[in-house]
Amino acid sequence: MKELIELIARSLVDNPDQVQVIETENESSVLFELRVAPEDMGKVIGKQGKIAKSIRTLTKAAAAKAGKRVVVEIMR
Repeated sequence: MKELIELIARSLVDNPDQVQVIETENESSVLFELRVAPEDMGKVIGKQGKIAKSIRTLTKAAAAKAGKRVVVEIMR
């Protein structure tokens, strides 16, 4: 799932080399912190958060197959 988030984010931003995904896992869920350049925040979030919501929906669908709960946070 980490690779999926990286692939989506890198295709959206102007600075793909600054995209980082940090994965933190505990017993009940997996947290992914998506970090992008400050000038790319708007491109990853989208109008009214639609792109961010789509990224979260895709990762939740992939996690459902694995039987896990996923949280995606977008940070600078």
